[in-house]
Amino acid sequence: MTNHPSITPDAAAAIPLWPQGAPGSSSQSPGDVPAITPFFPSPEKATGAAILICPGGGYTFLAAHEGEGYARFFAENGIAAFVVTYRLGSNGHHYPAPYQDVSRALRYLRAHAGDWAIDPHRIAIIGSSAGGHLASMLLTGFDAGIPGDPDPIERQSNRPDLGILCYPLIIIGPDADRRSVANLFGPNPSPGLATLLSTELHVTPSTPPCFLFHTWEDKSVNVEHSLAFAAALRAHGVPFDLHIYQHGVHGIGLGGPWDQPATLHPWTRDCLYWLKLQQFTR
Repeated sequence: MTNHPSITPDAAAAIPLWPQGAPGSSSQSPGDVPAITPFFPSPEKATGAAILICPGGGYTFLAAHEGEGYARFFAENGIAAFVVTYRLGSNGHHYPAPYQDVSRALRYLRAHAGDWAIDPHRIAIIGSSAGGHLASMLLTGFDAGIPGDPDPIERQSNRPDLGILCYPLIIIGPDADRRSVANLFGPNPSPGLATLLSTELHVTPSTPPCFLFHTWEDKSVNVEHSLAFAAALRAHGVPFDLHIYQHGVHGIGLGGPWDQPATLHPWTRDCLYWLKLQQFTR
């Protein structure tokens, strides 16, 4: 696995998801305050679509190149991007804390869509590696919101309109990355948690359309994870694009700097083409 720097939240730009404190967390230290950081396209490029970005990092850290790097790439292509800083197992925040954070983030985007000139019906989610697992949990475990909740954000649906999964962890089994699973589960996991969090088992016909990419060479999260999720999508009649590339290490991200198109991995072009078909880009 390639080593990459972790995200350091910008306190001036980050928007706390729970200003009064996240569920089950009384600490206000940076690692305990889930937030979103926005990256907006220029007005002449904006399409009105948005994307929520879940960086990878094995539920241990948040990889900057799969966060801000992705955000700047999508903003350059007209999509308002929001990087979610979710709580991590390495800080003692095990399931369901990361899921609560990304769920709240999606609701938050929909609740504030009018403030940011984004279409509440064109909000995608993207995640890489462990972030891909987190995104897949929301793609298969969403709800319509809670009508009448005193918090207007909680009244919103947390269902993404599209999903993009980059070399995602999907199958929680013997071959899953041990660090990611340990950080997600915590020291005393309840029985059945592996089945609950193996997201290929929870795809339904209501799962949003998805784009998946993986590399055959990936030795940290093998290609079977994407294949299993795609097979489940196919079985339930959910449209998807699946791209398996022969070369590329785990954690490849964009493949190069977001502002140097010649260095970017082909998945970025394939994804933009798919997003155009979904009417997220021009």
